[in-house]
Amino acid sequence: MTKIEMVRSAMVEAMKAKDKERKDSLSMLLSALKNAEIDKRSPLTEDEENAVVKKEIKQTKETFELAPADREDIRQEAAARMAVYQEFAPADMTPEEIKAVIEEVLTALGITEPTGKDKGRIMKELMPKVKGKADGKVVNEVLTSMMK
Repeated sequence: MTKIEMVRSAMVEAMKAKDKERKDSLSMLLSALKNAEIDKRSPLTEDEENAVVKKEIKQTKETFELAPADREDIRQEAAARMAVYQEFAPADMTPEEIKAVIEEVLTALGITEPTGKDKGRIMKELMPKVKGKADGKVVNEVLTSMMK
């Protein structure tokens, strides 16, 4: 079952339950997934679907953070939407899992003690392996902590 089908069935359930806020959030997510599929002109892979969901979460989080403090309505709507989107997002890798992948990359590159000079080379190999599974900021922090 694709993400589009999962979101669509959840949206139908929300409509039957007369849960307007959830239905609206699911409708927006479904729209984003369909638009990505239309842009690609072929069905999305699971990784591409996950990337769309992550992008929507990131944009909604920015809306939440940038909303003025006195606009509680915007903040509540964004928080509710993020909660719905999280149901369809893949779990992020933990820092320990990221560290294991970094160690694999270091072994493959033959680097025993990474330094700042090696960072670009390491990231070039590392990011395709964790794309869609981990936040780039967390990956960067874990790598930086491992450097001498």
